[in-house]
Amino acid sequence: MITDRNLQEALNIQKRTGERLGTILVNQGFTTEHDIMQVLARQLNVDAIKLGSVVLLPNVTKLVPEALIKQQRVVPVKKEGNKLFVAMPDPLNLVVLDDLHLATGLTIVPMIAMEQDIDGAIKKLFGFQDLVNQAILEFEIQPQANLVAFDLDEPPGAYGVEAPTVRIVNSIIKQAVQDRASDIHIEPRAEQLLIRFRIDGVLKDILALPKQSHASVVSRIKIMGDMDIAEKRIPLDGRIQVKIAQQDVDLRVSTLPTIFGEKVVIRILDKSGVIVTLDKLGLSPDILPIYRQMVQRSYGMIIITGPTGSGKTTTLYSTISEINAPEKNIVTIEDPVEYVLEGINQIRVNDKAGLNFANGLRAILRQDPDILLIGEIRDGETAGIAVRAATTGHLVLTTLHTNDAAGALPRLIDMGIEPFLVASTVIGVMAQRLVRLICPLCKEAYELAEHAVERKFMGIGPDQGVTLYRGSGCPQCSFTGYRGRIAIQELLPVRETQQQLILARSPANEIAQSAIEDGMLSLTQDGIQKALLGLTTIDEVMRVATTGL
Repeated sequence: MITDRNLQEALNIQKRTGERLGTILVNQGFTTEHDIMQVLARQLNVDAIKLGSVVLLPNVTKLVPEALIKQQRVVPVKKEGNKLFVAMPDPLNLVVLDDLHLATGLTIVPMIAMEQDIDGAIKKLFGFQDLVNQAILEFEIQPQANLVAFDLDEPPGAYGVEAPTVRIVNSIIKQAVQDRASDIHIEPRAEQLLIRFRIDGVLKDILALPKQSHASVVSRIKIMGDMDIAEKRIPLDGRIQVKIAQQDVDLRVSTLPTIFGEKVVIRILDKSGVIVTLDKLGLSPDILPIYRQMVQRSYGMIIITGPTGSGKTTTLYSTISEINAPEKNIVTIEDPVEYVLEGINQIRVNDKAGLNFANGLRAILRQDPDILLIGEIRDGETAGIAVRAATTGHLVLTTLHTNDAAGALPRLIDMGIEPFLVASTVIGVMAQRLVRLICPLCKEAYELAEHAVERKFMGIGPDQGVTLYRGSGCPQCSFTGYRGRIAIQELLPVRETQQQLILARSPANEIAQSAIEDGMLSLTQDGIQKALLGLTTIDEVMRVATTGL
């Protein structure tokens, strides 16, 4: 990994400073801390560990005094019998190993970890978890703790310290917002309560709480969401509004009975981040001008497709914000209304009251609208009304659940819409997925190996040189190598060729092939372009874009 000259230069510096050789090699840019760690792990015959992907359990962490963890920069990882596995930057430091043995009475098994990983883990351990760990101790002191013992009527925006349940729930929510999580999963297991965050589309274990905290934590969340705390047999929904660091955040709560108790999922709706301009949606230069022309049309239908959590709502809201003007009457019908848009008339579906997409649309059409946003076309009745609206001088924006853009057109026909109506009303369909962005602080370039499986996916031969990018992992991205997300898209304009195929009831693959021949970039091709530009990794594109041609 280094040259003789690099080594000699590092040794000369070591004579002057007394620093560790590995530290000097990293500081001089001759190698990376990750490379040093891997070599040392082999040389010393110890396991290497990436702390960013490990759940640090409170009952293991508290085996070692906090002062010793911070002073010696060690992290207790797991306990097996009489052995305590500890991550440390220098597994040969006998003084630290003796201190740990004396403090715990256990046999210490050292594991090597990068210093930045250890610093990040310690910061996370004694930042977010300080309140949580203290609350856990109180649960252990009061094993019969229940709803009656806590002040569960505390306003959701206040972060007091009266009850351990309040502190646990508030700390979890605050940490999730700070970590840019989209969802909090609170999952009862046989022996513990597991807390997981979905960050940049990927679930990550964050914390394990004692099993006896489950009832109180769920009850606290239900109180905050104005839900029935006594009902545990059926799924429930609720909504919470909180203010964190002068930031308004909406939380959507969903409970589900499982064999170990109620599971809770909290969707975090950050109002400050949803509305972005079309320029910042990640639309490629091949797609953006075509899409802009589409949304400026005065009538017709534009469909956004993709699975749940693929950013369809963000795309629709950003589109509405761009074309909003005082002279336009814009009405939306959604289930639910996720974000309030200034100057837009928004309606929430209420099935219990008899307000569904279909009869809501009928009422909207009597309100003299210019632009309609339909949250989702779920049935033939809604599809029929939407198509009629698009043919009578309204611009209709909506979503469908299909794998690719072309699949939306036969889907409408399957819902009972005549092919000639689909061909004449649909302006275009955009399919999208979300991929994780490479962390800009630890992004590094690498050459794709000659026989790598990625070459077949990218459609390039073994002799062609390819430079790709990835994140090495740093505290800023919690050592994942990713921070944030961007959309990859395929935009299918419905032109004369596609209209003829629709009228002939052609399958989706033929429509897609004709669009590609007309210049459409598939999801896969758009993803590969963004990987070559260093925005995301090719692994992310392979994980997400499984339907592109």
